[in-house]
This record gives sequence, structure tokens and C-alpha cells, in this order.
Amino acid sequence: MARNDLIGGSLWEEYSQEVQKRMDNPVNMGEITEEESGDNRLVIADFGAESCGDAVRLYWLIDPKDDKIIKSKFKSFGCGTAIASSDMMAELCMGKSVDEAVKITNIDVEKALRDTPDVPAVPGQKMHCSVMAYDVIKKAASMYKNVDMDSFEDEFILCECARVTQETIQEVIRLNKLTTIEEITDFTKAGAFCKSCVKPGGHEAKDVYLVDVLNTALKEQEAEDKSRKIIEAKGDGTFESMGLVQKIKSVESILEEYVRPTLKADGGDVELVDIKEVDDIFEVLIKYKGECISCSMNTTTTLAGIEDMLKFKLKAPLKVTVV
Repeated sequence: MARNDLIGGSLWEEYSQEVQKRMDNPVNMGEITEEESGDNRLVIADFGAESCGDAVRLYWLIDPKDDKIIKSKFKSFGCGTAIASSDMMAELCMGKSVDEAVKITNIDVEKALRDTPDVPAVPGQKMHCSVMAYDVIKKAASMYKNVDMDSFEDEFILCECARVTQETIQEVIRLNKLTTIEEITDFTKAGAFCKSCVKPGGHEAKDVYLVDVLNTALKEQEAEDKSRKIIEAKGDGTFESMGLVQKIKSVESILEEYVRPTLKADGGDVELVDIKEVDDIFEVLIKYKGECISCSMNTTTTLAGIEDMLKFKLKAPLKVTVV
């Protein structure tokens, strides 16, 4: 069957020459038998993608003295992209320790298949084929180490094609106030390839989709906005949440109770002129009266004492300026 008949001429052009070569002539396809293993340990791992029916079997021959993979082969039942990805995956494993091999991701496989660094090796909708290669590595490593496959993942990967975690997506939405799936994709690349992580109905069913994460984030943001508006309207008792009149009254009460008695004892006084907010810092403008005007400490010790008292009582970022 001609290539154009198989996948269409225009789509074929989106595959790198390396992918096309390994589709036709995979160099690491085959099997490793027990007879070949000798004193080494043979691991045979199977992994299949239920969504598309592709499956891969990975053979590792491992030196138990240093956990090095001295030989790696594969067999694959699947499309050409799956075969090429599995072939490169097996090649990348050779010479590495099991711990090093398990760090190989589908993105590493895809990049290794590129002809040039900046041009993807496969069309976006076929990126998921390389995910199976990553999954079978985890399966082989889990068998060798006698641990669960999930132990190799620190966080939940929501978009497997781009290797983006749910936590990363949530953080990006929050920090950048994103409101659409397109914005999430622009910022993180999640959903840019096979799109099965975007919403239900793709080639692979998932527990959580991008639309779920986005909808949850939007609801949380809406709740935060409502809470903030309530605080702004009613105040929550903090200096920052008060209106200007409340701020002035609060500062005046502190000056009256803790500052003026000391100043008046020496024939001086202080007047509150204004309160301004500059770069998230409240600037309290004051004017000295009486003996304080000519006092040599009115811009040093006295000023620092007033500022420290206001900061201590109001628990707010502020500075005091004499006008």
C-alpha cells in the first residue's frame, strides 16, 4: 500500500525523515530470550493503549551489579508512529541505569526523532503514540524494582503529551487569571497535541480534563472576587480594608492616646494632615506644632517613635512623613 493511500500525502509531510525511516526499518525491533540473559536479568514488560488498540512489549537485559540496561528490544502492535516511537525509546534506554531510563519521557522520545531541533517529529494528533513508549518504560522499571508504576510520578500528569501536571495548570490559571482553554494551551502547551485531555470524547478517557480544572478555577476565582467585594464594602477590621475616614480616625486615636501626651508634656504637638497610599505603603503625613517644630529630634528619634507606634498598633505597612 502506498504511503499516500495509508495516511494522506499532506499529513505524511508532517513526519520527520527519522520517523519515516524507523517506521519502515526499525533497528531495535525484536526480542531477547532467557538463553541470551546469562547472569543478567531479563525484564519483559507489556503495555497497551486501550483507546486505540496499540500495544508494545519492551525487553530489557539488565546487569544486576549496577542496574545498567545492556540490551533493549521491543515488539509493537500499532501504527507507524507507535513503531517509530518504540524503536527510539528502546534505543534511548540502552546504556542507562534503570533509574536513568525511567526519567525518559515521551517528549524526549519525540525530540530524539526530530530532523531539526525546532520542528516536531510527528503531527500533534499523533503525539499520544509516544506516550505509550514512556508508559512501558515505567512498567519495566516497576517490574525490575518490584514497585508500583505510579511511584515514578510525583504529581498527576494531566496532559501526557506535553507532560504538564494538574498542579502546574492550576497555578498558571491562578497567577495569570486565565479564562479559556486556548489561554491554558498558549501558556502551558497542555491540550496542544492529541487534545484528549481537553474534554470528554477524545481518544482516551481521563479522570480529570482541562475543562474541569478551568471550571473549578473560575468558580474559586468568582468566590474570591465576591469575598473581596464584601471586604471592600464592609471592611474586615484591618487597616488596609478601611475607608479613608476610618483610617484617619484610627491614626488619630493612636496619636491622641500614645503620642500627643508625651509631646505636649514638652510644649509640642502633632497634627495629622493626610494619609496616602503609594506602592502598597500607607504614607501618613504629619505636621509638628509648638516646641516640636524646632526640636532637633523631630526628623529622627521623635519621627521614628511615631512611626513605630503606628506600625505596631495598626499592623500595616506605613511610613510617616513630616510636611
